[in-house]
Parts: sequence; C-alpha cells; structure tokens
Amino acid sequence: MARSRTLEQHIAVFGESGSGKTVLLSSFFGATQEPQYVRESLYHVVADQQSQGTALMRNYLGMRDAGQAPMATRFTSTSYPFTLRLKDAGTRRSKERPFDALRLVWHDYPGEWFEQDASGPEEAARRVDTFRSLLGSDVALLLVDGQRLIDNAGQEERYLRSLFTNFRNGLLSMKNELLVKGKPLVRFPRIWILALSKADLMPQTDVYAFRDLVLGKAGEDVIELRNVIAGLIEGKDALSVGEDFMLLSSAKFDPDRIEVHRRIGVELILPIASTLPLERHVRWAQMQQSSGRVAENLVRSAGGLGDVVGAITGVLSKVPLPGRLGMAKRLAVSVISGKAIKRLADLSGDKLAQINAQALAKRDYLTAVLTSFRMGLDRGEAERVLLRSRR
Repeated sequence: MARSRTLEQHIAVFGESGSGKTVLLSSFFGATQEPQYVRESLYHVVADQQSQGTALMRNYLGMRDAGQAPMATRFTSTSYPFTLRLKDAGTRRSKERPFDALRLVWHDYPGEWFEQDASGPEEAARRVDTFRSLLGSDVALLLVDGQRLIDNAGQEERYLRSLFTNFRNGLLSMKNELLVKGKPLVRFPRIWILALSKADLMPQTDVYAFRDLVLGKAGEDVIELRNVIAGLIEGKDALSVGEDFMLLSSAKFDPDRIEVHRRIGVELILPIASTLPLERHVRWAQMQQSSGRVAENLVRSAGGLGDVVGAITGVLSKVPLPGRLGMAKRLAVSVISGKAIKRLADLSGDKLAQINAQALAKRDYLTAVLTSFRMGLDRGEAERVLLRSRR
C-alpha cells in the first residue's frame, strides 16, 4: 500500500460568541493568499473546499479593503481543512522524503453552545456529535476575549470566572454522552492553550502579563477546568491546561479601517498545530508520565509527527521506510532510547538556524519549513507573544 503523502493535524478553537473566531480564521487564510506571502513562502496554503476558501477570502477582503468585519456565525460548527503544499513537490528530492503536504483541519465550536441550554434533544445530540469531531485534535485554543477584559477592567474575574465556569459546565453536561460505557477517553486534545483574542486592544499586555492576569484573577477556575478535563481522559498526567498562553490579534481595528497586516500571533498557528504536539507528546512519552493505551496513543500520534522528527533530525535519511506502522514502532524505540529526543532538543538557536539555512541552500523545502516552524515558536516566546509549558 502506498504511503500517504500528506501529514494531517487538527486544531480545535473554542471561544464564546463574539470572541473573534471567524475573524481569526479569515485573517489566517487571507494573509496566506497575499502576493508577498505566496512569493516568499516555501509552500502554498490551499483550502481543500473551494467554497470555504472563497468565503474566507471574501471576509478577508472585506476587512482589508472596506474596513468591514465578517458577519458573526451563530450556532454553526464547521471544519475547515487546509493543505500546505510544498513548492518543490514532484522533484527528485521530494520523492525521498516521508511526505510533501501537511493538512491542517481547523475545527470551530459554537460559543453559544457553552452559554445557553440546548433547545431540545436534537440540538443536544448535535452538540455532542460536534464535540466528538474535535476529539482527534492534538491542540485546543480557548479564547479569552480582550474586549470583555476591558469591559470588566479592575474586576476581570467576573468575566474570567464566567468564561471558565460556562466551559466547564458545558463539558460536564456532555460527559455521559462522550464517554463510551463510562470509560475515560484515550484520544482527546491534551494541550489547551489559553489565548488572548483581540490582543491589539491591550497593547501594554504581553503574554506574561496575560498569564498573570488569568491565574491571578481566576486561577482556581483554571484548576477546576483542568480537573473536569482530566476526569474525561485516561492518563491525566499527559495533559496541559492553563500552562500554555498566547496572544492573538487578527488585525488592528480602528473606527474607519482594519489594518490586516498588523496581526499578533496568527503566524504561530501553523507551528503550534504542526510541531508543538510533537515536542509535548514525545516529552510526556519519554518521561513515562503515562502508560498503556495512553502511551500507545501518544506514540502513535508522534508516529505521524515522527516523520517531522525524522525529517528535521535526519533519522529518516538513515533508515528504510516500511510504512506508517513500521514508523510508529521505530519511533517508539527512538522515544524509549531518547535518541530522537536528544536530537530534537539539540536543535535550537544557532544550530536550528544553521540547519534551516543549509536546507534552503539545498532546496530541501520540507526541512526548511519544519525548522522555520520551530524557529517561529522560539521567536514567539522571545517576543513575549507565546509562553510554552516546560513540563
């Protein structure tokens, strides 16, 4: 059987109504279609469904050219698949690597469903089915609305506690339907990033100030949310809730115009979706913080992402490629031995930049893109836009 030439990753985005999910998605896609981005990037970002791409581009152009924000979507949940196609696909070098495209599936969950009761059994069932579709995601973003923080200045806990309580209760209301025969879930988003949306409204706030505000005002609620999520899954030690933070702004919004080029954190979404789970899952697996089915799932997840490890570290260039199952097994051995971990950990700073430069010189676009993603995460931390858990 031919190996898949596409590596797929999922990201789930949660936020109350009006928190900016639709604007964020439109800004993310629209920016990748600008001529400069297309010219300078090593890959093309293609919407797998043409109608979705057209709608998102229309939203983006409305912001850029007419200063009009997209219409809010209510009670709708849609998955948006995008494919990143490397520009050198089809060359001899591309045939030697494990994959030549990365598919990102972006899942939105309607904010209203965490704020209001279901109108009846049919909608309640639809909520559960929609949530199940998110369970394959490795990363979840929970948006904290910057405008709501400003509206509650000095008493931010009123908004924050409401946000986390609504989300927590929403999960609890679906718990029995989500768990099959009451058994905890193995496959579940395990990295929950708290993200400040509309961060342009709070220019004095860096990611550390945002973390301190959330934990200082609603730390107990973050702990309770983590406890609820931990109660849904097997292997609660392999879970990060309220340990990762980021700032997000889709554009700079003024009364008479929207400057779409003045974004914050949006360029980190692809690196977060594609390489952050790798770092975290491998670390958890190596620390043996989980066992049995959870460890197997983490390794399997890393098995897909293991192609990324191998591509970056050079592991794949030294071994044959017997297929996905063989890759997962071989990666498990690598994880246990710590060999891949050490190689990956060594790739930072100047070393990472050196490999990136060499890859560019050799027109090895896959390694160049993946190392640039790693460098992007580091740069996000240096600029105090991103704060990653060290656990």
